[in-house]
Amino acid sequence: MRHATAFAMGLCLSCIAPLAHAQEATAAPDGKIFLELNSAVDTAEGGCQLTVVTTNRLDSGLKRAAWQVAIFDDAGVVQSLPILDFGAMTAGKTKVAVFSLPDRTCGKIGRIVINDVAECTGDDDSDKRAACLDGLATQARTDIEFGI
Repeated sequence: MRHATAFAMGLCLSCIAPLAHAQEATAAPDGKIFLELNSAVDTAEGGCQLTVVTTNRLDSGLKRAAWQVAIFDDAGVVQSLPILDFGAMTAGKTKVAVFSLPDRTCGKIGRIVINDVAECTGDDDSDKRAACLDGLATQARTDIEFGI
């Protein structure tokens, strides 16, 4: 009986460890803004819908945060430079945003690179561009590479 209990506890611990690791991987480091490409789904119109999860771990909120990204095809050629605009980002809060890329299925996207800060303004109207680029951390949960 004692062996069965130890075995069951071992099974439970082996289930919990990957969950703890997954939560660790998505935790935004303090003093950074975290962007995660959470999903990429083809649309009925032949485009790609990106879901991006972001967490503002800066000490202050942002009135507006937007990044220009470079969309590379599966051959490594830049296809477009759209702006991903997240609007206001409260300090310490996680936010989910959805962006549509028309005329390109997700399978044709090889990678997405944060190219530049389009706008990053603090709640006090201060310029936070440096914090929005230097203080950026990224992660992808898709087959599309996503980074700086």
